Amino acid sequence: MKIAAIVLAVLGLITSFAAIGIVPSIAGFALSLMWFLEKKSINSARSLAISVTGILLPVVMYFNSFGFSLPYEKSTGLSFLSQIIYDNYTNLGLDMRGMIKNKEKEPEVEPATDYLKETADDKSIEADSEEYTFVDESQPKTDENKSIDDEYELDIIDIVDDEMHSHEHKPVSTEIGASDDDMSCYGGLPLGTLLIARYFREDDHNCNPVLVLQNKSGDLCRYECKFTARDGAGNQLAVSEKTVEVVQNDAKFVFEGRFDKNELQGKLPTMYEFSITRRKPYEKDRLDDVAVYSKTEGNSVFLAAENTCDKKVKVDAFVLFFDGNELVDCIWLIPGSDSNVFIEPESVGTVSGDAYYKFDRIETYYTAYEAVDSRN
Repeated sequence: MKIAAIVLAVLGLITSFAAIGIVPSIAGFALSLMWFLEKKSINSARSLAISVTGILLPVVMYFNSFGFSLPYEKSTGLSFLSQIIYDNYTNLGLDMRGMIKNKEKEPEVEPATDYLKETADDKSIEADSEEYTFVDESQPKTDENKSIDDEYELDIIDIVDDEMHSHEHKPVSTEIGASDDDMSCYGGLPLGTLLIARYFREDDHNCNPVLVLQNKSGDLCRYECKFTARDGAGNQLAVSEKTVEVVQNDAKFVFEGRFDKNELQGKLPTMYEFSITRRKPYEKDRLDDVAVYSKTEGNSVFLAAENTCDKKVKVDAFVLFFDGNELVDCIWLIPGSDSNVFIEPESVGTVSGDAYYKFDRIETYYTAYEAVDSRN
């Protein structure tokens, strides 16, 4: 009994880091309790404590993932156990995106709910989402496993190709963009908001702090950010205020500040600060009704967004251009249809942009919300 209690207690504690350890921990707890009541030795008490820890850890992990609610399917499309592991280790700052990428091999499909892709070296069009699950092309498609991308993908590819042919895109640039991602900064984030990455780049006229964040609050949020450039003495040099209208829980989004070099007397600030707040959104989220694609050619990027609902939708997209690990450019793009800044119901909106500096990859982030028509 002693050996079995110790083995089950230790095994339960180790496997509890993957949430499954609660089963051997409960068995170890029962044996350890019997051992403790019989002998009341220090070793039985230690075994009992290890078993209790092995039981509590998976419980805490569950609350970190689903709170006090019953398990529900999240946008990642992961199973119950995988979702717990993904949420907990992501919150610890570990990169768990490989779990999402592995899901892409399965035939089950989820709507596009996120924002990221890298396509500079890819000649094909892919969905802009690291949390997007693709249909296995070796499996026959049925009505049950079709996504909005399956239904409209060919049309969007044709539209993007037409846009590329009609646009005089810039050839690949040889100019190297200036970047100083190590610039001193400090700032405040609301609880439940993660800072994924920060960058600082410049050109002849502006310099731009860029933040990539993730909403982990559990709520649909509107975010507001105030960037402040300061000199070495802490004096304010310039201010830039930005808003992201609607961000789903678990979604990543971008804030790009913009400091005019005229306000900075032609010099870079010594440091910058950012202050981010969140509140309930004024707009109605439509991210699940939109599929976004982007493709690069030369120094141009072409972006198409498919609106599958019966409402006009506004899409705010940020394309980040990287040369190696350095951010060299950032473009805010708003795809629209019929010369509007919104996408008509059940139609495709397109937009293109040019980067001045050479780059080898892009990341695309977007949010979508119901557009307000001032004419109505």
